[in-house]
Amino acid sequence: MAALPKKSNARGSKQEQRDSQDGATTYWLGVALDVPLGEGVFDYRSSKPVPLGARVIVTFGRRKMIGVVTHHFDEPRIDSAQVREVEEALEDIDPLPSDWQRMAQFAARYYQRPLGEVMLPSLPAPLRKVSAYQGKASRGGPVARMKKRRAPVSPAALAPDQIPTLNVEQVGAVEQVVASNSHQTFLLYGVTGSGKTEVYLHSALHYLAAGKQVLFMVPEINLTPQFEQVLRARLMHQGGEDVLAVLHSGLSDGQRLREWLRVSTGQARVLLGTRLSIFTPMPDLGLIIVDEEHDASYKQQDGLRYSARDLAVWRGHDRDIPVMLGSATPSLETWHHAQTHRYACLTLKQRAREVTLPDIRLVDTRRLELQQGFSPQLLEAMEKRLAAKEQVLIFLNRRGYAPALSCTSCGWVSQCPRCTAYTILHRSGPATRHHHLQCHHCGYHARVPEKCPDCGDADLRPMGRGTQRVEEYLGECFPGARIARIDADSTRLKGSAQALFAQVHAGEVDILVGTQMVAKGHDFARLGLVGVLNADATLFAQDFRAPERLFAQLMQVAGRAGRHVAGAQAIVQTDYPEQPVYQALLRHDYTGFARHTLQERESVGLPPFAFQALLTAEAKTIAKALAFLEEAKMLAQSDFPAYLDQGVVLYDPVPLRVVRVAHVERAQLLLESVSRPVLQAFLTAWNPLLGPLASQLRVRCTLEVDPLEI
Repeated sequence: MAALPKKSNARGSKQEQRDSQDGATTYWLGVALDVPLGEGVFDYRSSKPVPLGARVIVTFGRRKMIGVVTHHFDEPRIDSAQVREVEEALEDIDPLPSDWQRMAQFAARYYQRPLGEVMLPSLPAPLRKVSAYQGKASRGGPVARMKKRRAPVSPAALAPDQIPTLNVEQVGAVEQVVASNSHQTFLLYGVTGSGKTEVYLHSALHYLAAGKQVLFMVPEINLTPQFEQVLRARLMHQGGEDVLAVLHSGLSDGQRLREWLRVSTGQARVLLGTRLSIFTPMPDLGLIIVDEEHDASYKQQDGLRYSARDLAVWRGHDRDIPVMLGSATPSLETWHHAQTHRYACLTLKQRAREVTLPDIRLVDTRRLELQQGFSPQLLEAMEKRLAAKEQVLIFLNRRGYAPALSCTSCGWVSQCPRCTAYTILHRSGPATRHHHLQCHHCGYHARVPEKCPDCGDADLRPMGRGTQRVEEYLGECFPGARIARIDADSTRLKGSAQALFAQVHAGEVDILVGTQMVAKGHDFARLGLVGVLNADATLFAQDFRAPERLFAQLMQVAGRAGRHVAGAQAIVQTDYPEQPVYQALLRHDYTGFARHTLQERESVGLPPFAFQALLTAEAKTIAKALAFLEEAKMLAQSDFPAYLDQGVVLYDPVPLRVVRVAHVERAQLLLESVSRPVLQAFLTAWNPLLGPLASQLRVRCTLEVDPLEI
C-alpha cells in the first residue's frame, strides 16, 4: 500500500471525483481501523462528504468494523475498483477534534504503531462496537441509550476556615503556574507531605475560574477514590453543578462512556483519571496535572506501549498550555530536564504541617536472628507505637504467603509447568489456612501436593514470606491488634480497596500490611511507624533502573509516616546498609542520589543521555525467537548502514530473565542511540520489515520505544 501523503486536502474541487456514468460525486477517504496491518489507514469511498474525525462503519475483509476518518484524498491510493463504499457515517457524537487526532497521529509515529491501533482502543468500547449500532437491540446506538446519570454523593463543600492556608513555598509555586500564558512544563518537586495536592488544587481553581478544563492524572486506580473526595469537596460546586468526571479501567463500559461524553462535550470541567485519560477529548483544556509522575504505572505494558506522562507533556505543548509534573522522587529523566532548564522546577522543601520528616533507621540484619523476617528492633518499635495508639505500616512488596514451596530432603521447589518461574504459595482465604500454588506470570493454579513429587517426603515448607504470611505472624505476635492487609489479592473485588483504606483512615486498623499499593499518595493521619521488609530484593537486579525504583519506593513509603504525627520513624532492614541507595535514604537526600546516579549513567551512556528501543520476540522455542532477532539485526546492518554510522547501536539478542511464560519462549534485542531523531528515523524505516519477517519465521514480535524494563 502506498504511503500516506504528507498533506491531505480536506476540501475543494480536487477532492471530488466525478463518476463517468452517473455524474455522482465520490469522496475518497482514509479510514483508520484497529488492525495490525501497515499504517492502519485504508481507502474507502463515500457518496457524501464525511468530516475528518468522524466514525464510520465499513466492511474490512469479511468483517464489519468501526473506523475513524483520518484523511481526505484527491484520488484513491489503490485501484478505484477495489475501493469499498462506507456503509454508514455515524453522527451520534461530534467528529473527534483535530487536537485529539494530532495526538493520536504523534503517538502512532513515535511508538511505531498503526494509527488505527492508537485511535480505536482509546475510545470507550460502545463507540467502537458495530453491534451497538445494528439490529433492533441497538435502539439508536449506545449514546442514545445512555440513561440519565445519577448525581454522585458528594461530601459537603469545605468551609473557608477548613481550607488549608498555603505557605510561602506553595504560594510561589501556584503563582508561577497561573502566570504562564502559554506552554511550560513544571516539575513540582516537594518532599512527602509538603502539600503538592494544595498546589494542584489552587492552580486548578484558577483555570476553572477562567472557563478552562483541567486534566488531573494519578498513576493507579486505587488513588482515585481519595482524590475524588478531595476534588468534590474543594472544586466540584462550581455553579451548583457536578463538573467532575472520573475515568479508570475499573469502570464498566457504560460508566466509561458516560464519563467520556461528559468530558468531551465540555459538561465536566475536571477529569480525574489514570493513564488512559490522556486520550480523552477535552475542548477547553487549560491545565494538565500528573501526580507521582515518576510512577511506572503511567507506561502501558501491552498494545500501544505509550507513556501517559510523556504524552501529557506533548499534549500541553500542542495545546500551548501548562503541564505540572509532581513528585517527591522525580524520574531521573524528568529531573535531568529540570536541571537543564527544559522544565521549570518548583521546589517545596518543607512539610506543609508543622511536623518533621520521619527519622529513618537502617537495621543491619547480617548478624541478627530474624523472627519470620522481623528484627527484634522492628518488633520492639511496633510495640511502642501500638501502645501509644499510633498505626504501624509494614511494607513488603511481595504478595502471597511465600515465594515458593520446597522439599527439605531433596531440594525440590514448586515450579510452574508453563513458565520458567516458581509458583507462589497462597493462602486460599483470610480466615483459613488452606493453601494453593499460583503462578503470577500465567495464572496457573494447583493444589499443594501432599508429598514431594520427586522424593515422596511429606516435609514441604514455604520458602521466604509474602504479605499473607506476615499478616498471619503479626496476628500471633500482636493478638490484640487490628490488622489489615492491602495487596492485589485482598482488593480483587470492586470497591474492596476503597473500603480497606477507609478503615485505615477511620482508625479502625492498628497494623497495615501492604505492597506498593500503600506506598504512595495516601495521607494516613495516625501513622507513626513504617517497617520495610526484604528491601534488598531489587538492590542487585540486572535492570539499570533498579536502584532508582528502589530509592523512590523507599522514600515514598517512608513518607507515609509522620504526616500528622510528631516523632515518626521508618525502619528499613537490610544486609547492605553501606549501599549508596540506603545512605541517601538516611539523609532524605533525593538530590544527592539523583546527582550521583546521573553521573554514573552519563559515564556509560544510559538514559537520559541515550535513547532506547526494545524488540521482543515470542516463539515456541527460544532458538526461534533468537533466530528472528538475529535476522532482524542483520537486516538492519545490511539495509540501513547509514543509521548505524550515525550512532544507532544494536546489541546482541538475549533471552528474557523469565524466558518462558505460558509455554511461549521470549528473547529481546536492545537498540540505542544518543540521538532521538536518528533512532526514530531508523525505527520508521526498519519497523515495516519486521512484520513480514516475523510471519515468515512464525514469531510474534513487539517493538517498544523508551522501555522502562530491560
